[in-house]
Amino acid sequence: MELGIAGKTALVCASSRGLGLACATALAREGCRVYINGRHADVLETAAHQIEAATGNRPQIVVADLNTEAGRAAILAACPEPDILVNNNAGPEPGKIGDWTREDWLNAVEGNMLAPIMLIKHYVPGMRSRKFGRIVNITSAMVKSPSAMMGLSAAVRAGLTALSKSVQRDSVVDNVTINNMLPERFDTDRQRYMADRMSKKDGITVAEAKQRIAATIAAKRLGDPMEFGDACAFLCSAQAGYISGQNLQLDGGSYAGLV
Repeated sequence: MELGIAGKTALVCASSRGLGLACATALAREGCRVYINGRHADVLETAAHQIEAATGNRPQIVVADLNTEAGRAAILAACPEPDILVNNNAGPEPGKIGDWTREDWLNAVEGNMLAPIMLIKHYVPGMRSRKFGRIVNITSAMVKSPSAMMGLSAAVRAGLTALSKSVQRDSVVDNVTINNMLPERFDTDRQRYMADRMSKKDGITVAEAKQRIAATIAAKRLGDPMEFGDACAFLCSAQAGYISGQNLQLDGGSYAGLV
C-alpha cells in the first residue's frame, strides 16, 4: 500500500535504538525525510547507517537530551516544521510505590509526560495551518493494564494519553491526528535489560528469563520491532486521517479487556 507520506518530514524522538529506531526506519522506507534524536552522537551515527542501509534514505541527526529544556530547544531548532512527530523516550524504573522518591516522580513526569507535551504544544499549530499532521506517542500497554511493578510508568504515560485525547478534539478538524501506541514485550534493549534484571534476581540464565517473559504474552513470543515500526507508519499515513485519539495495543493478543 502506498501510504502517501513520501516527502513528508518526520521527527522521531529517542530513535537511536529499539522501537524508536524501528519507527524511523519504517518512515524512511516510505520516503519521509526523517530526523532521528538521541543523546549520543556515535550511537545516532550507527542508527543512521542502519536506516540508510535498510531504506536508501539517510536520516538527519539531532543530538539532544529530550528531558531538558535546552535539549528540546535544540530539537525544535533542527526540525522546526515536521509533518509527523513520533514521541518516544526511555521509561522509568520498575518498582512499587515505596521504592520511588520524589525525584523519581519528577524525572518520570519530565521525561514521559512533559517532554512529549511540550513538543505537541509547539508543533500542532504549524501542522494545523498546513492541514496535515500525524502525532504518535509511544506509551505502554501499562496505560490500560498497569502491573504491580509499573505504576510509575503507567501514571505519567496516562497523563500524556489524557492530554493527547483532549488536544486532538480540536486538531483533527485540520487533519492533524494524535494517537498512542501501547507496546508490550518487544525484543528491544529494554526487554533485554528486564531479562538481565530477572536473571540476577531469580538466579536463572538470561535465556531462561527471556523465555519467562515471552510466556507472559498470549502469542508466546516477543514482538519484532519492525512490526511496531510498520504499524506506526500506517498511523502516520494519508489513509489514517480518520483515526485519532486512539490507543493501539501491540501486545500479541495479551490484553484481557474488551475496550
